[in-house]
Amino acid sequence: MIHNDWGNSIYPLVPGHELVGVVTEVGSKVEKFNVGDKVGVGYMVDSCRSCENCDDNIENYCPQLTVTCGAKYRDGTVTYGGYSDSMVADEHFVILIPDNLPLDVAGPLLCAGVTVYSPLRNFGIDKPGMNIGVVGLGGLGHMAVKFAKAFGANVTVISTSPSKEKEAIEHLGADSFLISRDPDQMQAAMGTLHGIIDTVSASHPVLPLIGLLKTNGKLVMVGGVSKPLELPASSLLGGRKLIAGSLIGGIKETQEMIDFAAEHNVKPEIEIVPIDYVNTAMERLAKADVKYRFVIDIGNSLKESA
Repeated sequence: MIHNDWGNSIYPLVPGHELVGVVTEVGSKVEKFNVGDKVGVGYMVDSCRSCENCDDNIENYCPQLTVTCGAKYRDGTVTYGGYSDSMVADEHFVILIPDNLPLDVAGPLLCAGVTVYSPLRNFGIDKPGMNIGVVGLGGLGHMAVKFAKAFGANVTVISTSPSKEKEAIEHLGADSFLISRDPDQMQAAMGTLHGIIDTVSASHPVLPLIGLLKTNGKLVMVGGVSKPLELPASSLLGGRKLIAGSLIGGIKETQEMIDFAAEHNVKPEIEIVPIDYVNTAMERLAKADVKYRFVIDIGNSLKESA
């Protein structure tokens, strides 16, 4: 959005869509929150509240969804994101952070966490003992590994980088590692996975991934690949396989995810930085030089500058 890669950015733009903090004031009609509560705001701050998707608690698919930064409310007001010292939000789109979940690790869960939690739940690939693949080991991928393990799955990380194997297994708890560029490894793993969460946003072949699925297996894409996929229908017909997409999650589901994460100690790997480090952080992010999420400590940054 900073570089207008999607063509819809509104300037001046204040980024930030995984926001956490403490309530300092509530409106007269607020019922869900009190001053002093630990809360967060994720990818969205408004929706129409009246369509079928909103009624079904999947506001993330509302045609009038308003995202947290660089968008416009229905009245034309521009949304400014979380690189700020305060924020006003409708209580419907605010998430209560459990007391035992630190704010710094809660932030990335509000987008990265629910982005992988939602497809695992909604496509039924969250059952103990299932074999689940995770494509890519970045900000989304490492969370997919952690949530799938918390559900009791056997997790295989699928990556083009052999150097990530030790990290995936010894640090993140994956059960196995598959190098997608190794034809022998891919052949040996054919038909072994109940589901795959594909977190890669760069263009990549999906046909080999479909081959890894069991009958009735599901490949769910959560990375925003911009180029069209090469997908022969025959790859899905033989084995009644499914390829689908998923975008974040609704507010009810996001609260469910946060509560689950707190109960099962699912936390993202983070690096905390001050606000004046943000340009360097962006440069490192472009080089994939972070494990796995930068978290900006705005409160302490402002205290130091004062």
